[in-house]
This record gives sequence, structure tokens and C-alpha cells, in this order.
Amino acid sequence: MNLAHLHLVMNHVPTVGAVAALGLLLLAFVRRNEHLKHAGLEGLFVIAVLTLPVFVSGVAAQQEMRGRNDISMDAVRIHLDAALIGFTVLEFAGFVAWVALWQWRRRGSAARGVVPAATALLALAIAAMGIAANLGGDIRHPEIRAAGGAGPSQSDPQRFMSTAIARVAVYSMWAWPAAETVHFLGLSLSFGVLIAVNLRILGFIKHIPFADVHRLLPWGMLGFGVNLVTGMFFFVGQSAQYTSSPLFYWKIVFLMIAGANFLYLTVFRKAWADTRGTWTANGADKAMAYMSMFAWLAALYCGRMLPFIGHSF
Repeated sequence: MNLAHLHLVMNHVPTVGAVAALGLLLLAFVRRNEHLKHAGLEGLFVIAVLTLPVFVSGVAAQQEMRGRNDISMDAVRIHLDAALIGFTVLEFAGFVAWVALWQWRRRGSAARGVVPAATALLALAIAAMGIAANLGGDIRHPEIRAAGGAGPSQSDPQRFMSTAIARVAVYSMWAWPAAETVHFLGLSLSFGVLIAVNLRILGFIKHIPFADVHRLLPWGMLGFGVNLVTGMFFFVGQSAQYTSSPLFYWKIVFLMIAGANFLYLTVFRKAWADTRGTWTANGADKAMAYMSMFAWLAALYCGRMLPFIGHSF
């Protein structure tokens, strides 16, 4: 079993999950049910997090198929470009969904237009991922192409979006160093905010109500989003450096835990009843806080050790 098998197992998660989340949101609008909206938005955010390993395993599968005569690499690249578009739109939809959930927690309702925007982005993501899924079928099943449709041309390998990103990453004097700088700043922002919020859950800085610390979460999510954008630039630009290292996949696992922590800190309610700083977390809350801080430290370690363990660079 290799990462191509893993991708085949996981590649239905974004499409099926996104359709389910869209169904919940549409039903919520029809029935004017706020609880269904919450469920749909939370489901959308979870699917956005789960799509990260799906996309990563897909790129790794591309590396596994290099050099095979029975596979059209142009078909693979076309599928990768479509998947990259779908992945980008879905991640943005997940970010907007989180903003709506955070506003609900802070203000009692989301700002006008935020939930419809997340729903529209989700619909676009489903359309893009549907195209990507259909193109993925062309890789090993050319018989499912539309009748009379021509196969992918082998004449212009530079026309692919992923190839253009790789060229910028490799040949630009400033793109990679600038992205590294922004990546570090985003990491510091996200890690710093989550450390502060989770330490408050563990009983530190009790003189500050949890709601006051919670207002920092959008800055942490902004840092997380910046990390995702720059990290995907590195990964798509030089994917072979990452897919060959088991440490990179552990980093993805730890980042998913950190993303789950953002959702948990946004939707759980118990700390919000505390206005005097006397609230004490239970065992489950403390376990989540410890897990989140460990996940961030582990992700930092894995990222820093990539050049030394597995010789990725």
C-alpha cells in the first residue's frame, strides 16, 4: 500500500462531506433554523480540515505514478490543477464558515451575508471538486471521457497551473524567501494566540475572563490561514521534497489537530458563563488544551526537522 491507495480511499471525503454540509445549510435557510445553520457551518469547517490530507495524498500519488507508461502524466496534471482550485475554494469557504461561528459566539448572530457567502463558496467548491473528480477518473479510465473528446495534449507541459507555481518557487529570487518570512509570522501569530487561550483554559491568567481572551482567536485563525497558503505554495512548488518524508505527514496530522482546536474553542459554551474569572475547566477541556499545545509544538518540530530527518531538502 502506498499514498496513491490512501488517496483513493480518502478522495470522496471532500465531495460527499461538502454535499452533506450544503444540504444542511440549504435546509436551514428553508426552515429558518439556526441550529441547522450551526451544524452546517461546523460540518463545512471539519470537511475543510479533512480535505488537507486528501490533497496532500493526491500530490504524493502523482509522484508515485511518475515514469509509468500506462499513465498519462498530462491527465494527472490536469486533475491536479482542478483539484488545487477546488481545494482553494473549499478552504476559503471553511474560513468564512469559522468567521460566522465566531461571530455567533461573540455577538449572538453572524454578520449579514457571511453565512450566504460561505454557502455560495461551498457550492462553487462542490462544482470545482466534481470537475476534479471526473478528471481523476480519466487517469486510469479513458473510456469514460465524453464521446469524441480528445485526450490531453503532450505538446505544452508548461500550460499547467501547478507547473507555473513550481517555476515561481524554483526560479524566483524573492518568492520562496518572502513566503518563508510570511509563513514564520503566521506561525508565530497562530501559535501565540492558541497558547494564550489554552493556558486560560488550564487555569492560568484567571483574572481575565475567557471571553476577553477569546476575542484574539480571529488573529490566530488569520495566522493559520497564512500558514496554509504559504505552506501550499512550498508544497506545490517543490512537492517531491515533502512527499518523500514521513515527517511531513506527521506534520499534517498535527496541523489537523490544531485546526480542530480552533473549532472547539469557538463552539464550546461552558467558559462563556464565567464573567469573574472563576471558571474551572473539566478534564475533557484540559485534555483538549494539552493536546492542542502538544500538536503545535510537534508541528513546529516536524517542520524544523524536515531538512535533517528524511533528508527532504
